[in-house]
Amino acid sequence: MDTSKSIQPIRAVKGTRDLLPRDTALWQKVEDEVRRTFGTYRFGEIRTPVIEPTALFARSVGEDTDIVSKEMYTFLDRSDESITLRPEATASVIRAYIERSLFNEGGVQKLYYIGPMFRRDRPQKGRYRQFYQIGAEVIGSAHPAADVEVLEMLTLFLRRVGLQDFTLLINSVGDKNCRPQYLNALREALNDVKDQMCGDCQRRADTNPLRVLDCKVPADQPIIERLPHFIDFLDLECRAHFESVLAGLKARDIPYTLTPRLVRGLDYYTRTTFEITSGVLGAQNSILGGGRYDGLSEMLGGPPAPGIGFAIGQDRLVLAVEAAGALEPEHPLTAYVAWLGEAAGSAAAKLTRELRAQGITSEAGYEDAKLKKSLGNASRLGARFAIIIGEGELASGLYQVKNLETGQQEAVEPGRLSEYLKA
Repeated sequence: MDTSKSIQPIRAVKGTRDLLPRDTALWQKVEDEVRRTFGTYRFGEIRTPVIEPTALFARSVGEDTDIVSKEMYTFLDRSDESITLRPEATASVIRAYIERSLFNEGGVQKLYYIGPMFRRDRPQKGRYRQFYQIGAEVIGSAHPAADVEVLEMLTLFLRRVGLQDFTLLINSVGDKNCRPQYLNALREALNDVKDQMCGDCQRRADTNPLRVLDCKVPADQPIIERLPHFIDFLDLECRAHFESVLAGLKARDIPYTLTPRLVRGLDYYTRTTFEITSGVLGAQNSILGGGRYDGLSEMLGGPPAPGIGFAIGQDRLVLAVEAAGALEPEHPLTAYVAWLGEAAGSAAAKLTRELRAQGITSEAGYEDAKLKKSLGNASRLGARFAIIIGEGELASGLYQVKNLETGQQEAVEPGRLSEYLKA
């Protein structure tokens, strides 16, 4: 009795998906540009664990944030320790900075990362429960020049991956000295209007009023627009820092939009906060966000270590890059070796081995096939060239090389094939 039809196939977990080779080719191009651009600014790659102690995020991100209260994947391991799949990476990087005593190395640490994060959010286009982030952190400097350099690097990177239609939104959320005055004014203003707002905003108005400014409910936006501006409450030091950042952007011809309502959704942000949006993404247009977090190291038990960083939503970035159409993945296959006959099969295996050793992506069929079928396979795989080996080619000592883009064909000696294809 055949029971195979009664077995239901297992599907991916809701909110996750598979990135197939036709997808990852563009992802790899973006990541190559990350390493190239960030490397020129002396950033080095850091890879932190996917799992972290739950306390790391509760302490840094904030227990009243949606991330901690609603979205984290948290579980007890066999030692009854509370473990969380990382929902973001800045806290992990600072934890590593402290644990591995990077502060003893002196100077400023510049670190970047690429990897998966996890939040149980509502899945939608460009937003998944396992999503990917590209981020960078500058740790050890409170100077506004660090803020400007990070934003300069970001704009250069976005242009290099083909995005021109993007907007830098920027604000300052002060620090521990001037923020209390603003929070008092915000609470007072919310007392009169919070009953007209969504349930989350009513709760946040009492527990963490700054989160109200991050509300995305359309009906609440007119009310939020009338709330006090953070920039009006900055003390002299925070105002000077912010003005220096804006002056640095102007000096570098980096356009920006001052956005008084802009706050980041995490508790550790201070002073400069920013977001970059892209017109090619429609309504859900945010690509990245970041800001300064001067007290985060102390919050996690480390030494004073002011810092600034950002996180790019790689899923959304790739959508924007794809829509812009300026960054095309390279041919996945340079040469397909089409062979006919047993003797030609041995020659094809030898040739593909030699080409691969020279760094040339090549493929040959496992079985003897008619030339028409082999050329069809070459086209299907996206090869640029087909190298034809049959009895005639073996006898003459010249292989036929067909350019599949132009249709031009040329006889080439086997020993010159690597040089020919590279040229």
